[in-house]
Formats: sequence, structure tokens, C-alpha cells
Amino acid sequence: MDLLTIKDPSFLKGMSNKELEALSQEIRQFLIEKLSATGGHIGPNLGVVELTIALHKCFDSPKDKILWDVGHQSYVHKILTGRACEFDTLRQFKGLCGFPKRIESEHDVWETGHSSTSLSAAMGMAIARDLKKEKNFVLPVIGDGALTGGMALEALNHIGHEKKDMIVILNDNEMSIAPNVGALHNILSQLRTAGKYQWVKDELEVLLKKVPAVGGVLAATAERIKDSLKYLLVSGMFFEELGFTYLGPIDGHNFEDLFENFSYAKKTEGPVLLHVITKKGKGFKPAETDKTGTWHGTGPYKMDTGDFVKPNKKQPPAWSSLVSETVRRMARSDERIVAITPAMPVGSKLEGFAKEFPDRMYDVGIAEQHAATVAAGLATQNMKPFLAIYSTFLQRAYDQVVHDIARQNLNVFIGIDRAGLVGADGETHQGVFDIAFLRHVPNIVLMMPKDENEGQHMVYTALTYDDGPIAMRFPRGNGLGVPMDEELRSLPIGSWEVLKEGDDAAILTFGTTVPMAMEAAEILGKQGISVKVVNARFIKPMDEKMLSGILHENIPILTIEEAILQGGFGSAVLEYAHDKGFYYSQIDRMGIPDQFIEHGDVGSLLEEIGLTTEEAVKRVSILARKKQQRA
Repeated sequence: MDLLTIKDPSFLKGMSNKELEALSQEIRQFLIEKLSATGGHIGPNLGVVELTIALHKCFDSPKDKILWDVGHQSYVHKILTGRACEFDTLRQFKGLCGFPKRIESEHDVWETGHSSTSLSAAMGMAIARDLKKEKNFVLPVIGDGALTGGMALEALNHIGHEKKDMIVILNDNEMSIAPNVGALHNILSQLRTAGKYQWVKDELEVLLKKVPAVGGVLAATAERIKDSLKYLLVSGMFFEELGFTYLGPIDGHNFEDLFENFSYAKKTEGPVLLHVITKKGKGFKPAETDKTGTWHGTGPYKMDTGDFVKPNKKQPPAWSSLVSETVRRMARSDERIVAITPAMPVGSKLEGFAKEFPDRMYDVGIAEQHAATVAAGLATQNMKPFLAIYSTFLQRAYDQVVHDIARQNLNVFIGIDRAGLVGADGETHQGVFDIAFLRHVPNIVLMMPKDENEGQHMVYTALTYDDGPIAMRFPRGNGLGVPMDEELRSLPIGSWEVLKEGDDAAILTFGTTVPMAMEAAEILGKQGISVKVVNARFIKPMDEKMLSGILHENIPILTIEEAILQGGFGSAVLEYAHDKGFYYSQIDRMGIPDQFIEHGDVGSLLEEIGLTTEEAVKRVSILARKKQQRA
């Protein structure tokens, strides 16, 4: 059928299993073709084609609430709900979002980009349904990786306690972004091989009911037999003990199996957990055979070979690689260095570290809070933990940074990856809040390098720093290709550097916006405005001596940051000027406005919010003109 003509999922109701299988192949081919051009989360979506079709055939969205945990496996859902015609714009500026988006469709009932939230949201919806005396099904779809998140386990505990009607779909493909780790993963491995426990239990109950009861003895014996059977067939029936009716394992690519179990789940009172086994990347060999998470989310690729489309020219090193390899280099001479990551060993480019130091590399799974406090525990024992975490995921460990790391003034090095705008993944992944939520935390040092050479020196600074927690933010993508010093050195904590002298105005900036400031200063110089450019590489503590000197010179200041303005670096400069009595200083700020930034290429996003060279030139010109008028 023509996928572009789909308006809603109702057409599925009258289709036979054979027709649904043909539709599955069409959808897979459509995804492989479209994502080869745009990139995206190919592996997760190829794995849930039949599951998504079955959900929409057996249930009535949006009356029945289907929640996609993490959301990167919602492409098939988007196709079936009328958005196939927008896939050429997937994850592009002003185009189709790569995650569920409530303003896109009434079928997107829950927005998510971070894992492990669907069960809690589903519980809220189930409570609301019952309070309003409505009749509908609530169906969170959660992966085996996301189930390791602490929030998911908290929700399972609550759902099981309250006994609310809910059908939890556990999409088990043995992978999150990277191969799953942990004891819960091992429980699921046992369940996969345990056979159909629920069917055998039901058959046993029917059999026992046919035996005439002799007092209460036989009844008690029957219960013990069922319990014994449970533990015989499924070692440690985790979900049953939590209060769920467990169904599975179910072949997530077999419509007959899916329909049979959905039908059973509909008739079952209380919470049900359907354990569905799927194959991540199914139908596209490169993604099917991926064991490292490379095909979880990709850029453009060649459909025939699976080779990724790479730039023609050689690229400078990726920031993640630069940081992790410098940590690895230092670990060779310092046995105290231990790397920790919450399920991001591939994204954080820690494969090399893990191979060389397997005993000093810990992937704790999707458990950011746990990762932060593990690092704190290591630091109490005079180890040197390196916590590799994306900016957007560090948000989830805020209390642990405050309570467990900073409050105890522990020597933890936090590598804040993907700081700033990240582009295609959009508002759930933009790393723009870390400065604001870290700057006000006592004891912490926060820094960002202007290029990869300064970056390697910052890593050295962090791992040789002994006075408390220290965090280094760095962007997604590649460095600038600058020459690299052979010998690593420590940077004085809180030190800035002047990149260009000037006396009409000063631009204070750091990281990715340094080139913007330098370009603006060059343009302004041609207009007769002399601009000092400062690499304010230490966001906290600031270089108060240099800042005080600039304020005493009474030249206007423009701060630029690729981060949220409220509570950011510019705010810190304003606070300092106020606290030190520079009440009449002219200080302007550029940064991310008070809004969530949606998906698109970074250049387009920066232009839309006015974080550009042209805007910097305009702002400094106005400041310089006001200075001349005052003079």
C-alpha cells in the first residue's frame, strides 16, 4: 500500500495477518530508504515494526494511550498515524521530530527523549482515567535497557502496589544504546529462555479445579505447587512478585503470538507485563548484526552496503574521542583513574579505555544518579573517577552532584559531553542547562575549552586537581583541527586568557562561541571599533582579577555563551559587577533565550535565536556608541 496516504491507524482493523506481514516489509523498506538520507534511529525502529502494527490493530489510539519510552522507537507509530509524508524532513529544522511530539499528533500522548519515564507517566494517566470513570487501556512500551533506570523500578513498585489496570509492553531486544548490563538484564535473559510460564500455570489451575477439595489442605497444597512451578519455570519471577501478571516471552515479530497475548491481557484485571522479544535492526543486515550500538542512531548511510556517508575531507578528532583518549593516556601512569558511564560507552568513545583497562571501566546502565554516586564513593577512597555523561543526562543526576559529590568536596572529574546545541535530537537533548544548574553549587569548578589542544590540557588539569569536583563541558562533533602539544600541562584554576587586545569594548566568551567572537571583533575593527576578546575558559571560578580590570577600564562588555542565559555565565558577570559596586557598567548578554530549542541543524538554530556573528557585531556597536555618547 502507499504509506504516504495513511491518515490514521483504523485501516489496520480489517487486514489479515498475511497483509500485515506485507505491510511490515513495506514499512521496513520505507525506513531504510528514508533514514539513509536523513539519518536517525534506524535500529530501534526496525525492531518494533510488527509490535507497533499489532498495538494499533488491537487497541484504539488515541483513546487508548500508547506511551513510547525514550521515544526513538516511535517512527513506525508516526507512519501509522499519518506522518509518513513528512519523513524527508525527519529531525531537520522545522521538520518532523525524531521523538513523540504532542503538537504533532493526538496519537503522541507522551513526549520523551530521556529513558525510564513512561511507566510513571502511564501510572498518572491510569489514575486520571479511574478518577474520571473512563474506560481505556494504558500501554507504556519500555525497553529492557530503560527498565534498568531507577525511575522505572520505582514506577513498577507503585503500579504493582496500586493494582491499576495497565498493560506494560517490555520490548526486549537485549540492547539499549549499548549492550545492556546489570542483574536485571540477567533476570530478563532467564525469562527469555523460560518458556510460556503463564500458559502452564493456567493449565495447572484448570486441572486442580477438577480435583474434589478435601478441606483446605489440598487448596494450600495446590498453591504451593503453583508457586513451586513458578520458580521452577522462571527463576525468581521478578514481575509476578511485584504484583504484575507476567505474559511471555512473546515473539515480537509474530502477529499471531502478539494478538493472542494482547487479547489475554485485555481480559486480565490489574497490571499486566507482556515480555516481547524483538530483534533490533530487523530486516537490515548491518543493523541486525550490530553488537555495539553503532546502528542505534546514525547519520546518512548507503542502503546497498550499509557504509556511512563520510565527509570528503579528513575531520579533526571528535571531542568525545579527544577527551576519552586523554583520560586513557593519563590512566597509563595513574592507576587511580576509573571511567564510569551511564550506558554511553560508545557515544563517549570509551571503547579504547575499556579495552586497555577493563577493570577500571564501568558501564552502569541507564542509571545516571547511580553513576554519579558511584563516582563519589570512588573519590572517598582516593581514586580518580572520570564520569563521562552527556549534558542532557547530567540533569538527571543533579541531586547526586549537589548532595553526594560537591557537598563532600570530592575529587570527581565530570566530563560533560554534548554541551551546547546538539541539533537533530532536539529539545530533549540540547545541552544548554548545565552551566545554570552547576554554577551555583559550592565547591565545583566548571570550565570549557576553546579548542581541542586546550581541551587536552583541561583533562590533565581535572585529573591532577585535588581540591574538589571539577567539570569540563565540551560540544558534540569535531574539534577545530588545531596543532596539539605533545606534553600535557595544568591550567591555573580560574584563569582566563586575552585572545585579542582592544579598548572600546570587550567580548567575554568560551568554547564554541570563541570563533564567533573573534570574527565579530575583526569586522568591528574594520569599522574603527577596537574590541578585546577574552577566552573566559573558567566559568567558575571566574578570573576576577581580569574581570575587575576590565570593569575598572569602564569599557562595555558583551558576554556570549551557547547555554541558557538565566543563571548562566553572563549572569555571573552581572552578579560580580553588582557585588563589587560597578553599578554603571554596560554589560550585555547573548545566549540561549528562555525557551526549549527544537530540532534542526545547529547553524539554523543559532540563526533563529540570534546567536550569530552579525548579532554580536550589532550588540557591540550599540555598546561602543553609548560609550562614546557618555564620553
